[in-house]
Amino acid sequence: MRVHFIIHEHFEAPGAYETWARERDHEVTFSRVYTGEKRPTDAEGIDLLIIMGGPQDPSFTVEKCAHFDSKGEQALIASAVNAGKAVIGVCLGAQLIGEALGAPFAHSPEKEIGKFPIILTEAGAKNEMFSHFGPILDVGHWHNDMPGLTPDAEIIADSTGCPRQIVAYSELVYGFQCHMEFTLAEVELLIVHSENDLRRAAEYRFVDTAEILRAHDYREMNKALFTFLDKLVARYQQKYQTQP
Repeated sequence: MRVHFIIHEHFEAPGAYETWARERDHEVTFSRVYTGEKRPTDAEGIDLLIIMGGPQDPSFTVEKCAHFDSKGEQALIASAVNAGKAVIGVCLGAQLIGEALGAPFAHSPEKEIGKFPIILTEAGAKNEMFSHFGPILDVGHWHNDMPGLTPDAEIIADSTGCPRQIVAYSELVYGFQCHMEFTLAEVELLIVHSENDLRRAAEYRFVDTAEILRAHDYREMNKALFTFLDKLVARYQQKYQTQP
């Protein structure tokens, strides 16, 4: 599998997604746009496109953030979807998938930073891609917004603070508002970047302090993510093996 990451900021690292890809000996490439690296113009040469998060939202213009070209990334996502590639968006990446498919992002009812449970919906409980999650799974969060919904999209999981935690746009395209890729290393990067926000943790229902964030164990959710990704690769490979 040829896995390509779009990374918007150094503190929004791919974490467990990259660990999974390297452990499976997949070919891994990057567009670290915050350093000026160019992203692909289309999905040729990519099997799995993973778009990571960032402090931006899809409405940002290049005038507001010079290294973030929302429309350009949406065009790449649309190219990948139309070409039948596997696509995963994380946080901002999930919102960009929705936008690329004609579904505008929205503000989440609650700000969430920390590790809190997501609950599988009825659709999620029936979806074999998530059968190993169980009805409730504690996962990472760091967001204010959530992805839009196309007419065919299914909400796989929600939470008390956000009604769109995981969205299935098709059998190969998924948006994760939650951060199942977090490890302690990635969380530390975010803590350093968001130190001022975390000082206000007591003002929000679903915001952990830096001390609590450092104390969480993220390995169980990483393991669940790995199993999902293995299932996605198997589905992708089966699709192309069975095509005439």
